[in-house]
Amino acid sequence: MATKIRLQRRGHKHYAFYSIVVADSRAPRDGKFVEKIGTYNPNTDPASVELNFERALYWVNNGAIPTDTARNILSREGVYLMKHLQGGVKKGAFDEAAAQAKFDAWKNEKTSVLNGVKSKNEQAKRDEKKARLEAEKEVNAAIAKKVADKKAAEALAKAEAEAAAAAEANVEETTEAPAEA
Repeated sequence: MATKIRLQRRGHKHYAFYSIVVADSRAPRDGKFVEKIGTYNPNTDPASVELNFERALYWVNNGAIPTDTARNILSREGVYLMKHLQGGVKKGAFDEAAAQAKFDAWKNEKTSVLNGVKSKNEQAKRDEKKARLEAEKEVNAAIAKKVADKKAAEALAKAEAEAAAAAEANVEETTEAPAEA
């Protein structure tokens, strides 16, 4: 039986979520599979992968052929690096401890780069939120200034109307006073 490591689509419409499975090469994409070895979620930034590393390495060592996308995922997770290092151990180039040390160093570097990308994305989100808040404050200040100007104009018009009414009342009082005399 020829086995393949491939993605099996799950999730909702417009929200793809994949299971990483080992299946017979003749089985349909979403059909029967031999073993589920992980999941892949491309909707997160960066894409998240949960992989049973030991089982993936077992299947790669036993001749399972991955699809292009599955090969890229396995490579990013270090399955092919570990297979390569195990080949070096079999040939006697170095021992198991050295191979594990090389793999751990690679994994730590990969993790630090991934954490850097995540922190950069979070910082960009915070900066964008801060910029939107500042823009909103500026818009609100402009609106408040317009409202204050309008209220000041209304108060001035009201004061002028009261002054005109008072002046008119004064004029009437002055015109009435000489008539009585």
